[in-house]
Amino acid sequence: MDELVWNQAELTVGQLAARSGVAISALHFYERQQLIESRRTPGNQRRYRRDTLRRVALIRIAQRAGIPLAEVRDALAELPEGHSPNRKDWQRLSRRWRSAVDARIRSLRQIRDSFTDCVGCGCLSLDRCALVNPHDELGRQGPGPRRLLGPGES
Repeated sequence: MDELVWNQAELTVGQLAARSGVAISALHFYERQQLIESRRTPGNQRRYRRDTLRRVALIRIAQRAGIPLAEVRDALAELPEGHSPNRKDWQRLSRRWRSAVDARIRSLRQIRDSFTDCVGCGCLSLDRCALVNPHDELGRQGPGPRRLLGPGES
């Protein structure tokens, strides 16, 4: 594979994959999802602008935080063409996603803390279920694991 040169304006898909830590197939997927873009050489090879590295990093961070790719695409689409996301962009995006991340953290803590307990599914298969959820009273709140889902969730 070609060595990545720090001042190289465009990257091959292999260079982008090596530097970003993302598989080539994932980069192709990101492109199909309109998260990143490339140009084609006369030989039909992909070339990515160097700022794509920062976009891929932002995508990976958002994915780790549980942000759906459709929301990431919408956020990236708000950036000017050819603009590499900077600190100000990241601060704006992170504020936008903070409540969703906070909700995910609360949900994961609740799951972690209740993991060995009854989830309120109505199965009555665990010895404890009959004590925690007698007669499937939680079933009146809706389908699914009622103790782990928030109000109105299913």
